[in-house]
Amino acid sequence: MKRSVKILWQVFFAGLAFFIFLLVCVNFGLFGKLPSLEKLENPESELASEVYTVDGKLMGKYYAENRSEVKYNEISPNVIHALIATEDVRFEEHSGIDAKAIARAVFTLGLDGGGSTITQQLAKMMLKQGQGNIFKRSMQKLKEWIVAVKLERNFTKEEILALYLNRAPWGNSYGIRNASITYFQKEPSQLNIEEAAVLIGMLKGFVYDPIRHHNASLARRNTVIDQMKNANYITTEQATQLKALPLVTNYKKIDENVGVAPYFRMVLGDQLKDWCKAHKNPKTGEEYDLYRDGLRIYTTIDSRMQEYAEEAVQQHMPDIQKKLDILLRKNGTAIWKGHDNVIDAAMRSSDRWSNMEDDSIDEEDIIKSFAVPVKMKVFAWNAKRELDTVMSPHDSIKYQKQMMQTSFVAVDPRSGEVKCWVGGIDFRWFQFDHVTTQRQVGSTFKPAIRITIGGTCFTCFLYRYIIIVQ
Repeated sequence: MKRSVKILWQVFFAGLAFFIFLLVCVNFGLFGKLPSLEKLENPESELASEVYTVDGKLMGKYYAENRSEVKYNEISPNVIHALIATEDVRFEEHSGIDAKAIARAVFTLGLDGGGSTITQQLAKMMLKQGQGNIFKRSMQKLKEWIVAVKLERNFTKEEILALYLNRAPWGNSYGIRNASITYFQKEPSQLNIEEAAVLIGMLKGFVYDPIRHHNASLARRNTVIDQMKNANYITTEQATQLKALPLVTNYKKIDENVGVAPYFRMVLGDQLKDWCKAHKNPKTGEEYDLYRDGLRIYTTIDSRMQEYAEEAVQQHMPDIQKKLDILLRKNGTAIWKGHDNVIDAAMRSSDRWSNMEDDSIDEEDIIKSFAVPVKMKVFAWNAKRELDTVMSPHDSIKYQKQMMQTSFVAVDPRSGEVKCWVGGIDFRWFQFDHVTTQRQVGSTFKPAIRITIGGTCFTCFLYRYIIIVQ
């Protein structure tokens, strides 16, 4: 053997030995802790805790990342096929690492696609690794490989796909269920081919969001459809027909400031935090985490009574507000006389004041800025519950403070169950809860009246802020 060839073999085996040594070091956590086998076998996502009414309606969620989990059989095959065809066409063949894909990525410098498998991408999500220099990224890649192999050994292919789709981010929506509901108002099992292609196309990046980047999303959707054709999931004729379709969504942003009884959920959340501190999760041995442990909370709120209560507020408060507005137009200056401290306190607690103070702007100049008219949105009693207007921040504080507030609670005195809870006129704009505010009933106590809800007659004691149903 020539000396040069011998040296080449020595270099090769030395490099191989060093690579194996690195893998061993990474596996034993010398370059950062890896998930334990127990955690890999029970890979719980950070799930939102869900709150339900007594009649089974979802009221809202508490979450760090808004994520809901679904099982493999609750996901449309169209989503599975689009994912495999686009992200990892040899998913069924490899054991976590695709050597062909890695070689292709190296020789083409990534122009024909990356080398990461679906399992590796799942491993990266579980490790929560960011970007870094070439050494850090190399260590991260080794960790991904090791975790990917462990995942393949401990889970079926179907379980890996479900784990991936439940963890993947779609903008501010996490998991295929939230993405499906946000963009199409459908459960994942109901998605057709073109809808699945849109969502899988979005995994490439936010530039393919169909709402903000319609044309880019359409092009990406058609690319995914072509990939599905190349993988023989659909025919050429199907692909041609689907690509000719317009991109249609039914987008509705998930907003936890709306929904069923938002004031109640805010108060309930504070009580649940105390409950979580007093109870431990048997799986982890640690305190429950309201925002990550996927709790299901069942309340006594009746969605129908809650709807009636909110309708009552929306029906009567605009009329009451009109009467006050008439009085303010006649005598508004006199009403505010001697109450400048209220406006001053609101100014000083505002984001505008805080931001300008952080920028080292003099207090006198900050106060002057509150007198300059600017474009803004304010609350209004219209269909959208908001109004685009031009107003000075000082006047906007007065405007908001002059909004009449109310609250409405119905409690079953036999059981103590709270049936409905309205803490103010609009939770998006006014998050102060008037139900839990302690006030003197005084002369506001009114005679007992009788009302009928859903065919049942109730005797009610009407207070200024509370209705107790008997």
